[in-house]
Amino acid sequence: MTAQLTDDQIKTILQGIAIPPQPQILVDLQMEQLDPNCSVLSVAKLISQDVGLSGSILKTVNSSFFQHASNITSITQAVNLLGIKTVVNLVNAHSIKGELADEDIIALGRFWDSAMEVAATSVVIAKQISMQNPDEAYTLGLFHNCGIPLLMKRCDDYQSVIQQCYAEQTLSITEKENELIRTNHAVVGYYVGKAWNLPKYLCEAIHDHHNPINIFTDEFADNRKKNLLAVLKMAEFICGCHATIGGQSENYEWHQVKQYVLDYVGMTEYDFENLHATVIELGLGSTDYYS
Repeated sequence: MTAQLTDDQIKTILQGIAIPPQPQILVDLQMEQLDPNCSVLSVAKLISQDVGLSGSILKTVNSSFFQHASNITSITQAVNLLGIKTVVNLVNAHSIKGELADEDIIALGRFWDSAMEVAATSVVIAKQISMQNPDEAYTLGLFHNCGIPLLMKRCDDYQSVIQQCYAEQTLSITEKENELIRTNHAVVGYYVGKAWNLPKYLCEAIHDHHNPINIFTDEFADNRKKNLLAVLKMAEFICGCHATIGGQSENYEWHQVKQYVLDYVGMTEYDFENLHATVIELGLGSTDYYS
Protein backbone atom coordinates (compact mmCIF):
# COMPACT_ATOMS: atom_id res chain seq x y z
CA MET A 1 0.00 0.00 0.00
CA THR A 2 1.45 3.40 -0.94
CA ALA A 3 0.64 6.65 0.86
CA GLN A 4 0.20 9.93 -1.02
CA LEU A 5 1.60 12.07 1.81
CA THR A 6 5.09 12.58 3.20
CA ASP A 7 5.54 12.46 6.98
CA ASP A 8 5.88 16.25 7.08
CA GLN A 9 2.68 16.71 5.09
CA ILE A 10 0.83 14.35 7.41
CA LYS A 11 1.99 16.26 10.47
CA THR A 12 0.95 19.54 8.88
CA ILE A 13 -2.55 18.30 8.06
CA LEU A 14 -3.17 16.63 11.42
CA GLN A 15 -1.44 19.18 13.65
CA GLY A 16 -3.84 20.75 16.11
CA ILE A 17 -6.93 19.26 14.47
CA ALA A 18 -9.48 17.01 16.10
CA ILE A 19 -12.64 15.83 14.38
CA PRO A 20 -15.20 17.97 16.20
CA PRO A 21 -18.00 16.28 18.10
CA GLN A 22 -21.58 16.75 17.02
CA PRO A 23 -23.03 19.40 19.41
CA GLN A 24 -26.29 17.54 20.06
CA ILE A 25 -24.35 14.42 21.10
CA LEU A 26 -22.55 16.45 23.78
CA VAL A 27 -25.89 17.75 25.07
CA ASP A 28 -27.33 14.22 25.17
CA LEU A 29 -24.26 12.92 27.03
CA GLN A 30 -24.53 15.69 29.60
CA MET A 31 -28.19 14.80 30.16
CA GLU A 32 -27.35 11.10 30.40
CA GLN A 33 -24.86 11.78 33.20
CA LEU A 34 -27.67 13.29 35.29
CA ASP A 35 -29.88 10.22 34.87
CA PRO A 36 -29.72 7.93 37.95
CA ASN A 37 -30.12 4.98 35.57
CA CYS A 38 -27.07 6.00 33.51
CA SER A 39 -25.28 2.86 32.29
CA VAL A 40 -22.25 1.81 30.25
CA LEU A 41 -24.54 0.72 27.42
CA SER A 42 -26.41 4.04 27.27
CA VAL A 43 -23.21 6.10 27.31
CA ALA A 44 -21.57 3.86 24.71
CA LYS A 45 -24.64 4.12 22.47
CA LEU A 46 -24.41 7.93 22.48
CA ILE A 47 -20.64 8.01 21.92
CA SER A 48 -20.99 5.52 19.05
CA GLN A 49 -23.03 8.11 17.17
CA ASP A 50 -20.08 10.48 16.84
CA VAL A 51 -16.84 9.97 14.91
CA GLY A 52 -14.59 12.30 16.91
CA LEU A 53 -15.72 11.12 20.34
CA SER A 54 -15.47 7.46 19.34
CA GLY A 55 -11.96 8.04 18.04
CA SER A 56 -10.85 9.75 21.25
CA ILE A 57 -12.22 6.93 23.41
CA LEU A 58 -10.61 4.20 21.29
CA LYS A 59 -7.30 6.05 21.17
CA THR A 60 -7.28 6.30 24.95
CA VAL A 61 -8.26 2.72 25.70
CA ASN A 62 -5.71 1.43 23.17
CA SER A 63 -2.86 3.55 24.53
CA SER A 64 0.20 1.93 26.07
CA PHE A 65 -1.01 2.93 29.53
CA PHE A 66 -3.69 0.23 29.49
CA GLN A 67 -1.55 -2.51 27.90
CA HIS A 68 -4.33 -4.68 26.47
CA ALA A 69 -3.45 -7.97 24.78
CA SER A 70 -5.20 -6.79 21.60
CA ASN A 71 -6.59 -3.52 20.29
CA ILE A 72 -10.14 -2.63 21.32
CA THR A 73 -12.52 -1.80 18.46
CA SER A 74 -15.88 -1.87 20.30
CA ILE A 75 -17.06 1.40 21.87
CA THR A 76 -19.11 -0.51 24.45
CA GLN A 77 -16.08 -2.53 25.49
CA ALA A 78 -13.97 0.63 25.64
CA VAL A 79 -16.47 2.46 27.87
CA ASN A 80 -16.74 -0.60 30.09
CA LEU A 81 -12.95 -0.81 30.50
CA LEU A 82 -12.44 2.92 31.09
CA GLY A 83 -15.46 3.45 33.31
CA ILE A 84 -18.16 6.08 32.88
CA LYS A 85 -16.39 8.72 35.00
CA THR A 86 -13.21 8.57 32.93
CA VAL A 87 -15.18 8.58 29.69
CA VAL A 88 -17.18 11.62 30.77
CA ASN A 89 -13.96 13.48 31.61
CA LEU A 90 -12.54 12.61 28.18
CA VAL A 91 -15.71 13.78 26.44
CA ASN A 92 -15.70 17.07 28.32
CA ALA A 93 -12.05 17.67 27.40
CA HIS A 94 -12.77 16.82 23.77
CA SER A 95 -15.77 19.16 23.64
CA ILE A 96 -13.63 22.12 24.71
CA LYS A 97 -11.26 21.57 21.75
CA GLY A 98 -14.11 20.90 19.36
CA GLU A 99 -16.17 24.09 19.61
CA LEU A 100 -17.52 25.04 16.20
CA ALA A 101 -18.83 28.13 14.51
CA ASP A 102 -22.38 27.92 13.15
CA GLU A 103 -21.19 27.71 9.55
CA ASP A 104 -18.94 24.74 10.42
CA ILE A 105 -21.83 22.92 12.06
CA ILE A 106 -23.94 23.35 8.93
CA ALA A 107 -21.10 22.29 6.61
CA LEU A 108 -20.42 19.12 8.60
CA GLY A 109 -24.07 18.17 8.99
CA ARG A 110 -24.11 15.83 6.01
CA PHE A 111 -20.90 14.18 7.19
CA TRP A 112 -22.33 13.42 10.64
CA ASP A 113 -25.63 12.14 9.29
CA SER A 114 -23.98 9.96 6.66
CA ALA A 115 -21.40 8.48 9.05
CA MET A 116 -24.07 7.47 11.54
CA GLU A 117 -26.39 5.95 8.94
CA VAL A 118 -23.64 4.03 7.14
CA ALA A 119 -22.39 2.66 10.47
CA ALA A 120 -25.85 1.47 11.53
CA THR A 121 -26.54 -0.02 8.09
CA SER A 122 -23.16 -1.78 8.13
CA VAL A 123 -24.12 -3.63 11.31
CA VAL A 124 -27.38 -4.82 9.76
CA ILE A 125 -25.57 -6.06 6.65
CA ALA A 126 -22.78 -7.69 8.68
CA LYS A 127 -25.33 -9.65 10.69
CA GLN A 128 -27.29 -10.62 7.58
CA ILE A 129 -24.19 -12.18 5.99
CA SER A 130 -23.13 -13.78 9.31
CA MET A 131 -19.95 -11.75 9.54
CA GLN A 132 -17.96 -12.15 12.74
CA ASN A 133 -17.49 -9.02 14.86
CA PRO A 134 -20.20 -6.76 13.39
CA ASP A 135 -18.93 -4.07 15.79
CA GLU A 136 -15.94 -3.69 13.48
CA ALA A 137 -18.28 -3.09 10.54
CA TYR A 138 -19.88 -0.33 12.60
CA THR A 139 -16.47 1.14 13.40
CA LEU A 140 -15.43 1.24 9.74
CA GLY A 141 -18.79 2.69 8.73
CA LEU A 142 -18.39 5.46 11.30
CA PHE A 143 -14.74 6.23 10.54
CA HIS A 144 -14.31 5.54 6.80
CA ASN A 145 -14.80 9.19 5.81
CA CYS A 146 -13.10 10.70 8.87
CA GLY A 147 -10.61 12.46 6.59
CA ILE A 148 -13.38 14.63 5.14
CA PRO A 149 -13.82 17.05 8.08
CA LEU A 150 -10.06 17.43 8.36
CA LEU A 151 -9.72 18.37 4.70
CA MET A 152 -12.72 20.68 5.00
CA LYS A 153 -10.69 22.58 7.56
CA ARG A 154 -7.59 22.70 5.35
CA CYS A 155 -8.91 23.07 1.80
CA ASP A 156 -10.94 25.97 0.50
CA ASP A 157 -14.23 24.88 -1.08
CA TYR A 158 -13.58 21.21 -0.29
CA GLN A 159 -17.26 20.41 -0.75
CA SER A 160 -16.91 21.33 -4.41
CA VAL A 161 -13.79 19.14 -4.66
CA ILE A 162 -15.49 16.06 -3.26
CA GLN A 163 -18.49 16.54 -5.55
CA GLN A 164 -16.19 16.67 -8.57
CA CYS A 165 -14.61 13.42 -7.37
CA TYR A 166 -17.95 11.62 -7.08
CA ALA A 167 -18.88 12.88 -10.56
CA GLU A 168 -15.73 11.28 -12.05
CA GLN A 169 -16.51 8.27 -14.26
CA THR A 170 -12.98 7.18 -15.27
CA LEU A 171 -10.71 7.68 -12.28
CA SER A 172 -11.55 6.46 -8.78
CA ILE A 173 -12.83 9.03 -6.31
CA THR A 174 -9.50 9.21 -4.51
CA GLU A 175 -7.49 9.33 -7.75
CA LYS A 176 -9.50 12.37 -8.83
CA GLU A 177 -9.04 13.89 -5.38
CA ASN A 178 -5.26 13.42 -5.65
CA GLU A 179 -5.37 15.15 -9.02
CA LEU A 180 -7.26 18.14 -7.60
CA ILE A 181 -5.65 18.68 -4.18
CA ARG A 182 -2.60 16.34 -4.14
CA THR A 183 -4.02 14.17 -1.37
CA ASN A 184 -7.35 12.49 -0.51
CA HIS A 185 -9.66 11.87 2.41
CA ALA A 186 -8.97 8.12 2.47
CA VAL A 187 -5.22 8.45 3.02
CA VAL A 188 -5.77 11.20 5.61
CA GLY A 189 -8.33 8.94 7.29
CA TYR A 190 -5.77 6.12 7.30
CA TYR A 191 -3.36 8.21 9.36
CA VAL A 192 -6.15 9.33 11.67
CA GLY A 193 -6.99 5.66 12.23
CA LYS A 194 -3.34 4.96 13.05
CA ALA A 195 -3.34 7.88 15.49
CA TRP A 196 -6.45 6.38 17.11
CA ASN A 197 -4.65 3.01 17.41
CA LEU A 198 -7.18 1.17 15.28
CA PRO A 199 -6.05 -2.29 14.08
CA LYS A 200 -3.90 -2.29 10.97
CA TYR A 201 -6.54 -3.99 8.78
CA LEU A 202 -9.16 -1.40 9.79
CA CYS A 203 -6.78 1.47 8.97
CA GLU A 204 -6.03 -0.17 5.63
CA ALA A 205 -9.76 -0.60 4.94
CA ILE A 206 -10.18 3.15 5.48
CA HIS A 207 -7.27 3.75 3.10
CA ASP A 208 -8.64 1.42 0.42
CA HIS A 209 -12.37 2.06 0.63
CA HIS A 210 -12.48 3.85 -2.73
CA ASN A 211 -10.21 1.28 -4.42
CA PRO A 212 -11.81 -2.01 -3.32
CA ILE A 213 -11.44 -3.79 -6.67
CA ASN A 214 -7.70 -4.05 -6.06
CA ILE A 215 -8.43 -5.74 -2.74
CA PHE A 216 -11.09 -8.15 -4.00
CA THR A 217 -8.83 -9.29 -6.85
CA ASP A 218 -5.81 -9.81 -4.57
CA GLU A 219 -5.82 -13.41 -3.35
CA PHE A 220 -3.33 -12.50 -0.63
CA ALA A 221 -5.36 -9.58 0.78
CA ASP A 222 -6.55 -9.88 4.39
CA ASN A 223 -10.00 -11.52 4.44
CA ARG A 224 -11.04 -9.36 7.40
CA LYS A 225 -10.37 -6.30 5.26
CA LYS A 226 -12.28 -7.82 2.32
CA ASN A 227 -15.27 -8.57 4.56
CA LEU A 228 -15.29 -5.05 5.96
CA LEU A 229 -14.99 -3.41 2.55
CA ALA A 230 -17.76 -5.58 1.08
CA VAL A 231 -20.11 -4.56 3.88
CA LEU A 232 -19.08 -0.90 3.63
CA LYS A 233 -19.61 -0.62 -0.13
CA MET A 234 -23.10 -2.13 0.17
CA ALA A 235 -23.92 0.19 3.06
CA GLU A 236 -22.63 3.27 1.22
CA PHE A 237 -24.79 2.43 -1.76
CA ILE A 238 -27.92 1.68 0.26
CA CYS A 239 -27.47 4.93 2.21
CA GLY A 240 -26.94 6.95 -0.97
CA CYS A 241 -23.55 8.43 -0.08
CA HIS A 242 -23.06 9.40 -3.72
CA ALA A 243 -25.95 11.84 -3.19
CA THR A 244 -25.49 12.95 0.43
CA ILE A 245 -21.70 13.30 0.31
CA GLY A 246 -20.99 13.52 -3.42
CA GLY A 247 -24.02 15.49 -4.58
CA GLN A 248 -24.57 13.11 -7.51
CA SER A 249 -27.72 11.37 -8.72
CA GLU A 250 -25.73 8.49 -10.22
CA ASN A 251 -23.49 6.13 -8.21
CA TYR A 252 -20.62 5.58 -10.65
CA GLU A 253 -18.42 3.82 -8.12
CA TRP A 254 -21.08 1.22 -7.26
CA HIS A 255 -21.54 0.35 -10.94
CA GLN A 256 -17.82 -0.49 -11.08
CA VAL A 257 -17.54 -2.47 -7.83
CA LYS A 258 -20.99 -4.07 -7.50
CA GLN A 259 -20.21 -7.39 -9.16
CA TYR A 260 -16.94 -7.80 -7.27
CA VAL A 261 -18.74 -7.18 -3.97
CA LEU A 262 -21.70 -9.46 -4.69
CA ASP A 263 -19.46 -12.24 -5.98
CA TYR A 264 -17.28 -12.01 -2.89
CA VAL A 265 -20.20 -12.30 -0.43
CA GLY A 266 -21.99 -14.87 -2.61
CA MET A 267 -25.06 -12.76 -3.37
CA THR A 268 -27.18 -12.46 -6.47
CA GLU A 269 -28.72 -9.11 -7.40
CA TYR A 270 -32.05 -10.52 -6.17
CA ASP A 271 -30.43 -11.32 -2.81
CA PHE A 272 -29.09 -7.78 -2.60
CA GLU A 273 -32.51 -6.32 -3.39
CA ASN A 274 -33.93 -8.30 -0.48
CA LEU A 275 -31.12 -7.10 1.77
CA HIS A 276 -31.82 -3.54 0.72
CA ALA A 277 -35.51 -4.03 1.52
CA THR A 278 -34.61 -5.39 4.97
CA VAL A 279 -32.52 -2.29 5.69
CA ILE A 280 -35.37 -0.02 4.56
CA GLU A 281 -37.82 -1.85 6.85
CA LEU A 282 -35.52 -1.01 9.77
CA GLY A 283 -35.75 2.70 8.92
CA LEU A 284 -32.27 2.99 7.41
CA GLY A 285 -31.05 3.69 3.88
CA SER A 286 -33.21 5.07 1.09
CA THR A 287 -35.32 3.74 -1.76
CA ASP A 288 -34.28 6.76 -3.84
CA TYR A 289 -30.83 5.45 -4.69
CA TYR A 290 -31.50 1.93 -5.87
CA SER A 291 -30.30 2.02 -9.47
